[in-house]
Amino acid sequence: MQWTDEGIVIGVKRHGEASAILELMTREHGRHLGLVRGGFGSRMKPVLQVGNGVSASWRARLDEHLGNYTIEPVNLRASSFFAASHAIYGVSHLAALMRLLPERDPHADLYAEFEDVLNHLDDAVVAAPMVVRFELQLLSELGFGLDLEQCASTGSRADLIYVSPKSGRAVSREAGEPWADKMLRLPAFLRERDAKPAGRDLDDGFALTGFFLARHVLEPRGLTLSDERAHFIAAILRGPRSALAV
Repeated sequence: MQWTDEGIVIGVKRHGEASAILELMTREHGRHLGLVRGGFGSRMKPVLQVGNGVSASWRARLDEHLGNYTIEPVNLRASSFFAASHAIYGVSHLAALMRLLPERDPHADLYAEFEDVLNHLDDAVVAAPMVVRFELQLLSELGFGLDLEQCASTGSRADLIYVSPKSGRAVSREAGEPWADKMLRLPAFLRERDAKPAGRDLDDGFALTGFFLARHVLEPRGLTLSDERAHFIAAILRGPRSALAV
């Protein structure tokens, strides 16, 4: 068995004295592990950093075997993350989310979104809403997508400002007002792709995706929302609100 694909490093563990078990999110073969001989050596260690883009060739005698990777660097973006705390926390959080996907299950659209977020992660203003949208897409890829297109009660597509925590469906201002204190807020930038967050939109967006990630994805696995996610959000929201709201 053999293939070559694009990949993004989402995890690496030492194996023996100098080799590594590398976990990649690949474009065509999904989340995939393999052995990199010398992966912890001086030449390969800088390449096998979480967030880096690589070209990976995988080979194994049988498909179910761990197999061996041959890795070539493509985009060593990880070094740029060290300049900003939000980016360090952000790449760790995003990689942890990708590790929730079933192994060897392709998610080409999510891969493209993952790559796009990483390419903008050093810019807090751009990255913050992208991460919220990424979490929303991950929920959908895992089978827990939210319906934000029309009101669950009236069918209206106008003035959608809430999401029902029970159904994961949008609710209009009028229909949701009697239960406003029990509803999750739906920020405009999650309804309209070109909209930019303003005011408390980022807080509301992260609260929304965090609620459903915890309920549907993490709690069934005995997990909780990660410290890296909390630190990323805190670092983002410590930035000037005027900059994040433009």
